[in-house]
Amino acid sequence: MYSGPIIDAHTHLWDLSMQKHPWLSPSDASVPAISGLDKLRRTYLVEDYRRDTANQDIVASVHIEALWDPADPAGETRWLETLDKSSGVALRYIASAPFGTPDAARILDEQAACRRVTGIRDILSFHPTNPAKSFAQRGDKAFDPAWRQDVARLPGLGLTFELMMYPYQLDGVLSVARENPNLTLVVNHCASPIDRDEAGMQRWRASVRQLAGEPNILLKISNVAGYDPQPTYDSVRDVALHCLDCFGPDRSILATDWPVASLNTTFDAIYDTFRRITADLTDREQSALFHDNARRLYRME
Repeated sequence: MYSGPIIDAHTHLWDLSMQKHPWLSPSDASVPAISGLDKLRRTYLVEDYRRDTANQDIVASVHIEALWDPADPAGETRWLETLDKSSGVALRYIASAPFGTPDAARILDEQAACRRVTGIRDILSFHPTNPAKSFAQRGDKAFDPAWRQDVARLPGLGLTFELMMYPYQLDGVLSVARENPNLTLVVNHCASPIDRDEAGMQRWRASVRQLAGEPNILLKISNVAGYDPQPTYDSVRDVALHCLDCFGPDRSILATDWPVASLNTTFDAIYDTFRRITADLTDREQSALFHDNARRLYRME
């Protein structure tokens, strides 16, 4: 089993005293798709992450935008720059920007000016029949011309595009990837197997297979248990192995989505499971999944 260094490519930090994360306020209901938010309603900083990861050889982590106040998306980047980097926590950032708005170009320029920002994320996840599962307000965002125009700016700024999606957004994501062959897209959380009945899982499997057909799309195998109401080792393994079968070890990245993933599991359990699942891969393939692919994608010297 893998015993080398790890880059955790999907983590979040927040300081609730700053009141910049309205979705973590008890009075806010903007993210109904995440249940059990009470457990996350606490400040979570570098020292908290180091405590939770003490048993793992985490040499660096990537901070993913944490739904910071949309009135000042670059404020999150400025705040992250004040945090201690000596232990490698939040060494690189995937930031946010208001795609499709008049302010997008200016904010993208500001985000790109920070050397630790390597990409921008947006959330497309919309469920057409169950609003409680939706993150996005609409299902056709990826087809909006203004939104697409701003996404197309990213390669020129040296930035990647990370996204959350459900299988229902497959056509839009494929269209963006094909229209922007120089853009690297990173689909988060296994492309979200949101519907756990057999029809839903078949829809998800087909979606992952089609995404893998586009050479400029990478996949994060992250928060694998997050969409499963009763996760088991077998159910997590089946999802992860399908991702690896489709994308291969050179276009996949193992990551946690910590501390959000703490709603379903422990940090050690995530990496213990990853090690079991990948035990039959070659040493090079394991190193790619746990460390090397993230190092390259997030430009960690």
